Amino acid sequence: MNADLITLRILSVANAGAVHDVWRQGIAQVSVPAQVDTATGGEGAAVLGKGGVDICIVDHELPESERTAVINAGRVVRPRPFMMMAALRGAARIDGVDAMVPRPGDAVEARKLVELCARARIPLRTLVVDDSPTTRRIVRKILGASRFTLDVHEASEGDVALRLLSKRNFGMVFLDYNMPGLNGFEILLEIRRADPAVAVVMITSTDNGILPDRVRRSGALDLLKKPFYPADVDAVLERYYGLHKLMG
Repeated sequence: MNADLITLRILSVANAGAVHDVWRQGIAQVSVPAQVDTATGGEGAAVLGKGGVDICIVDHELPESERTAVINAGRVVRPRPFMMMAALRGAARIDGVDAMVPRPGDAVEARKLVELCARARIPLRTLVVDDSPTTRRIVRKILGASRFTLDVHEASEGDVALRLLSKRNFGMVFLDYNMPGLNGFEILLEIRRADPAVAVVMITSTDNGILPDRVRRSGALDLLKKPFYPADVDAVLERYYGLHKLMG
């Protein structure tokens, strides 16, 4: 958890008191202070609309009309809350939510899920490394459209990127494959040596069939082929946070 995030306000939206109780007990055990509010499906959209909610947990068992109203409210309010849908395993993905999570059976499971989604709620310090100002501007715009919150910084060359990484903690780097001076692979290896915890996403316009495998064998999280879009970034971030495995 990030110490800069002092308190989480978490809203549980469900029609069953027992569901609220499990989440309340689990949230009481998370590693950051958290305020828990509860609402029925009929009340949830109105509570969200007032703002101030960091994480909203929506029970999949709500009537579809109530689920939809809550999800739509979460889409338009600013700042946007992280939307979790708690469902039985095997449930189909619901559009408009940030994470589909299994409905917890007890407080321990609830705590683990909230911890994971709280981590995804905290802005991720991200570095874009590309020698082209135009490309950096485009990538920054794409990252800004992601449903995850990213604190984006820029570097125009590998040496600058490595200096920035040595001074501040970054969680993720979007690194151009074709760089002057130190090329993408050389920068990647230097990053891996300096801090293996930093996730590196290589970006390229090169159409090379062996490149994806080489990139991953070098320790990168993923490879994105230009042009890429916010949905592609979201898929990478779901992998980074481990959200893609929750409903497996």
